[in-house]
Amino acid sequence: MADAAQKSDGLAAYIAVTAAYWAFMLTDGALRMLVLLHFHTLGFSPVQLAYLFILYEVAGIITNLSAGWIAARFGLTSTLYAGLALQILALLALTQLDPTWSVAASVVFVMCVQGLSGVAKDLAKMSSKSAVKLLAPTGQGGLFRWVAILTGSKNAVKGLGFLIGAAALALVGFVPSILGMAAVLAVILFVIVMRMPPGLPMGRKDAKFSEILSDNPNVNWLSAARVFLFGARDVWFVVGIPIYFYAVLSDGSTEGNRAAFFIIGTFMAVWIILYGAVQAAAPKLLRAAVRPEGELVKAAKLWAAGLAVLPAGLAALVLSAGQPALWLTATLIGALLIFGAVFAVNSALHSYLILAFTKAERVTMDVGFYYMANATGRLMGTLLSGLSYQIGGLPMCLATAAVFLALSAVFAARLRPA
Repeated sequence: MADAAQKSDGLAAYIAVTAAYWAFMLTDGALRMLVLLHFHTLGFSPVQLAYLFILYEVAGIITNLSAGWIAARFGLTSTLYAGLALQILALLALTQLDPTWSVAASVVFVMCVQGLSGVAKDLAKMSSKSAVKLLAPTGQGGLFRWVAILTGSKNAVKGLGFLIGAAALALVGFVPSILGMAAVLAVILFVIVMRMPPGLPMGRKDAKFSEILSDNPNVNWLSAARVFLFGARDVWFVVGIPIYFYAVLSDGSTEGNRAAFFIIGTFMAVWIILYGAVQAAAPKLLRAAVRPEGELVKAAKLWAAGLAVLPAGLAALVLSAGQPALWLTATLIGALLIFGAVFAVNSALHSYLILAFTKAERVTMDVGFYYMANATGRLMGTLLSGLSYQIGGLPMCLATAAVFLALSAVFAARLRPA
């Protein structure tokens, strides 16, 4: 009876954590599209657009380094609630942007607000991912399955957020969209606080900040591979592809802009949703329940190396085609969706391996360190997305992605079964 009650509490806690994470990522995806498209229409350059997200990623690096210790000391529920509350504050702050401000003032203000949102996101992410290690059933691929469900569903929800953000900007405008998201998230936070079941650890007062640095070589090599995996995605995803598609699809009129918003938002949403669906299916695709950990470690290297070929080929295609064109856009959409599916398998392998490599007593520390690496990769990708596009257009973005993926494969090759 006691075991059954414990399992029930664990499942209820997992469901509550997942629901809270879904709510957060829906607003996170919508906010990114709102900010990107809104400020692009105001005339911001690709580099200026990239600047808007710099503090978001820098905050992620700092937050993940410290969030593991905070969660170990004060408990996972505390960091989860803090993440949701800070996102509400960030949304409300963004409504105070004054259109009469200079471009420089607007960039600085939005950077700071995005930095707060970055803190919020990584508190929520670290809490959710660490909870899986502690709540997942053991044996028969249970850990991989629960990780894949949480991560895959999260990305599907974030993809829906991209679509909602683009649609809301076109239909009701910037400020009403932001206020609506803040209201929804506030309701979700209230419900979660009132109904959160037991099952998550409350923290330990003797947790030391020095524990955040791992002495596990696998955790360190996997973190290095993660840096370049996510840098390879964001170097074309954050600025390059949306701005390239906008150049092809918009004719400069109000109606043309709205149509471009919907198409770009739909592509970004479909890409993320496909990414999430493949992540959720990764345990079955990789036959994780019947394969030893050593084979999954080897697979992490092979999948990254195979993925590097795709952006390299696309870079050559776009460069040879010259000016943007509709046929090329259609080809890019198809190829980047394939990229998303293969990328999702890579990401799912990483998300499983970090939890497989760590021990329960330091899971928040190692997960925080690993997602610090994730944020570092996103920061590199974000910076290089705007810079690469401004220097060499989309081909430069895609070529940089290929180099990053090759480096990710090199670091993954250093992993060994635990």
